[in-house]
Order: sequence, then structure tokens, then C-alpha cells
Amino acid sequence: MPCFDNLRDYLAALDALGDVMHIHREVDGDLEPGAITRRSYEIQSPAPLFENIRGVTPGFRLLGAPAALCSRADMPYARVALSLGLPAQSSGPDIVNALARTRRIPYIKPVLVDHAEATSQQHVLRSEQATLDSFPIPFAHDQDGGRYANTWGTLIVKTPDSRWVNWSIARVMKVDGKRMVGLMVPSQHIGQIWGEWVKLGKPMPYALVQGPAPAISCLSGMPLPAEVDEADFVGALGQEAVKLVKAISVDLNVPASAEIVIEGHVSIERDCMEGPYGEYGGYLSKGASAQPTFHVETITHRDDPIWPLVVAGRPTDESHTVWAIGIAADALSRLQEAELPITTVWAPEPAAVHWFLAVAPRDWRERLPGVSSEDFARRVGEVLFKTDAMLFVPNVYLVDDDIDPTSIKDVVWALATRVHPTGRRAVFEDQPIVRLPQCYREEEYVARRGPKVVFDTLLPEDRPAHASFEQGYPEEVRERVLAHWPAD
Repeated sequence: MPCFDNLRDYLAALDALGDVMHIHREVDGDLEPGAITRRSYEIQSPAPLFENIRGVTPGFRLLGAPAALCSRADMPYARVALSLGLPAQSSGPDIVNALARTRRIPYIKPVLVDHAEATSQQHVLRSEQATLDSFPIPFAHDQDGGRYANTWGTLIVKTPDSRWVNWSIARVMKVDGKRMVGLMVPSQHIGQIWGEWVKLGKPMPYALVQGPAPAISCLSGMPLPAEVDEADFVGALGQEAVKLVKAISVDLNVPASAEIVIEGHVSIERDCMEGPYGEYGGYLSKGASAQPTFHVETITHRDDPIWPLVVAGRPTDESHTVWAIGIAADALSRLQEAELPITTVWAPEPAAVHWFLAVAPRDWRERLPGVSSEDFARRVGEVLFKTDAMLFVPNVYLVDDDIDPTSIKDVVWALATRVHPTGRRAVFEDQPIVRLPQCYREEEYVARRGPKVVFDTLLPEDRPAHASFEQGYPEEVRERVLAHWPAD
């Protein structure tokens, strides 16, 4: 099915599922939206839509938890699935496999539309009118270093020679009405492109897009190979070209149906302090670092614009749904390209993007003749730990397909009973790491190097049956038991 081409149609679809919580009462512009959004993650409530924010132009709105778990127990991944043009009932592995399949089909280039067709440019603010102070930008957490102007928006940048346009999500903190400061990791694609501008001694043009089509937001938070334009991938996913429009003041094209677009240039020096910020590992940070300044020059927006808000923290939020699903899809694609028999890859949400499971089919020994399970685990690590996406991931578990990787009960049972206390693991020492995972020592963070591991949890070829209702009794007995089971 095609992807939604704007945020509002997506919201209407969520509303039809009963998955939007309309908040009409006045909320403060500081901490209340962040606190409500954080609680919505923790109790898996409908997505909060704030329609009355103190101190903000009437009509301007905030949408919390735009791609977190759905409040409907029968379709927990509906927000992610609908964002990506998939049925609301899709499972997590369904989404991973669909993204991996899209990597193997022809991509579709975006198309350019006239300014008159672009709802994102209904209002154009220039010079002193182009100020972030007009918009609802709350604190995400009480101990953050500032109001975070970007938690779910798409940052658009391109190389100086225009060969590569990158769409990504990175945290960006508001400094004042005309300045922001953003986390610029050198190993990430936006950091690589910024480095090219720094070498030229020229500020990097950027556009920060709030509330584009939901597929754009999701794909901006998912890893693709370097030099691949996310716009082309989104087109392939929905089998329809993304509509873009020329930005007003910078040489970039931006989504025509976005809610808000901020345009400007990024400094060539790390000249402003960013952080701290509560992150996906689930802890409130205390650290800050020098990062480049994003200067605000022009802002365009729709009538009554909607600003999306993600409040990262303990699972489950968009870090553990969209980002983890994107890493899993990238991992699955790489493993299948390496002709390793892996049926899917999954990251259990409670593990906060620190564990990934690679699922092997029962016939993996026939497909890898003469290869031991320990060698299989090492081959998995040799493929994955060379990729940019796995920079953030310390632990991979190679598991059998007799467990459901999306069931935390299955996962805990399998890992508890199949991980050998001292062996059957492939350890990769001295791997590149970043500070965001929570499991390393301070000296490893400073060195940016640390160990990673693939745990071999595969059962022997003659698998034992589960001591369960499903596997421990003949089919005719199970059917008789179920036929006489009291109705709920």
C-alpha cells in the first residue's frame, strides 16, 4: 500500500484506531508535554496531541510519541507499520523483512513541485521573524541542557558537490530564537558530510524538517549505506516518488507537505555546548560537549502546524521501535547478502538497542555444511561489526527459530537456558564504539574502542522438544483440551 504523503492523514488513520489522545486543556510550555509523552510510552497509551500550549500562537500543536508502540494490544507496531505504508497488524519481523526487501528493488527518485503546491510553504518567515521562539519547543526532561528543537525532525544536508543528499535524525538543542546546537558524530553520515564542508571552510547549508510524511521521519532514523539518498528509498518503499520543493533560502529540496521547515547554515567549528540529554539507554545524562551551531535564517510552515516530540528514555519509545527496526533491517540485508542463513533480525524493546537477535532456520547446517555453530556466530559478527549501524550495538545473539524473537518471555527463557557461562561466543576485541551505549567502561569511551560479542545459543541438531502444551502432547489431546476449555 502507498505511504501517507503527509502527517495529518496519518494522524487521521491513528485516530480511527483510537490511538490518539487529544489534549484540549492548556498545558505549560516547559515540562508538561515531555512528562505526558514520557508517561504515554511507559503505559502504552494513545499518542498525545497537545492542542493548547501556554505561551504559543493559538493553533500551533505538539504531537508526542509519533512512532512508538500502539495502544492497541492486537497491533502493537501499528504506528510504525502505517508510517511505512504497511498494514496496521504487521508484526515487528514483518516490518524488518519489508525494509530488507526494499533494499533489493529499484529506488525511485523524488519529483520537484512548484512552491504553490507546497503546503510546507504556506507561511514564510524571514530575518527576525524567523525565530524558534514562535514554536512549541518544551524541555524533554527536567535535567536536559536545554529545550530540544529536534527529537523527530529530519535534517537534510548534502555534500558540497551535490553528489549525495542525506536525510537523518540527530538531537538538536535550542540555544535561543536564532541558534541551535546539534550532536555531530563524525562516523555518522551527517558528520561525514559536515566534515567535507569544514575542509572547504564553508558553513554547511541545512534544512530541519518537522512533521514530513511519516515514512520520511522513520527512514531518516534508519541506517542506509553511505552515498544512498533516503528520498529514493522512501520512493521505493511506497512505490511512489516523494514530492519535494526548493527551499526558500538554501540550495536544498525539502518535503512539500511538511509541517515546518527551518533553513540555515551550520558553523564549521564546534563552537557551542550541547547537552546533557536523557538518551535511549534509559538514563539521564550529565555530560555536555562542544558541537557546531545551527544558525536559523528562514522558517516556513503550514497553517496550524504540528511539531512532533519524542522523549527518549527507558523503553519503549521511537529509539526502540523505529531506530532498532532500521538497524535490524540493515543487519538482515547484510547477512543475507553474505549468504548466511538468517531468517530475521530483531531487537527486543526492553534491551534498549543493546541486544540484537539473529534468527537461524532449522536447516542452517545443511546450508552451511561443515560449519560449527561457533564458526557461524563468528561469521555473523564479521559481517555485522563492520557496518556503521552496528556501531551502537554491543551484543548479538544467534538463536534458533523455535523461539519468537518479539516475545520477551521466549527471549529470556532461551538466553537463560542456552547461553553457556564461559564459552560458545565470538568475541571481537577493540571495536569502534560511541558513548551512547551504557555498558562500557570510561576508559573505553575515551578511547572509542571496546569489545563486542556474538553469543552462540544454537541448539544441537537433534533439538529437544519444549516441555510445553504445544510440543509436549499429541495433537488430538490438545484439540480435546481446547474444545472443552471454559470460554472467557
